[in-house]
Amino acid sequence: MMGGMAGLEGMEQPRPRSGTAAAGWALPEAGRKTVPAQGRPVSAALELVADPVLDEVRLPSRPQSAGIARRLTGAVLLKQWSLSPQLAEHAVLLVSELVGNAVRHTGARCFGLRMLRRRGWIRIEVRDPSRGLPCLMPVQEMDTSGRGLFLVDKLSDRWGVDLLPRGKTTWFEMRVTDR
Repeated sequence: MMGGMAGLEGMEQPRPRSGTAAAGWALPEAGRKTVPAQGRPVSAALELVADPVLDEVRLPSRPQSAGIARRLTGAVLLKQWSLSPQLAEHAVLLVSELVGNAVRHTGARCFGLRMLRRRGWIRIEVRDPSRGLPCLMPVQEMDTSGRGLFLVDKLSDRWGVDLLPRGKTTWFEMRVTDR
């Protein structure tokens, strides 16, 4: 793991975004169930929203979206990519933290979620229209808030922020064992 703001030293260039998920909302209409009911496969979340592996999934900037993002992450890592339950658990926690930051601190109406896999690594990105940089704060044992980036820093192998012409992408990467 790297200390500090890993990845900020050499910010990556923004990648062009395309496809239907990036062009508009991928959520069902209001009032319809957006996450699978208990007992249904977690991968049903992919059918109801979109697949963050194929393209960025846009979600509304509200607290309920953290649950959708967690379910999507779990479905991709466990079902599609067959990764370990511990790695998936850590990634789900980190996605929840990044989504929470996007919802609480950016004032945005929506945010984007995308997942990438290359040999030996996974990368998960949360994009929002704010150019305000997240700040890794010192954490005390009794703190009840402000631990999000601390967890991202401790549980990921790398993380950082890519500034975009309109907003930013906050991301983390984790090593995986390819089978």
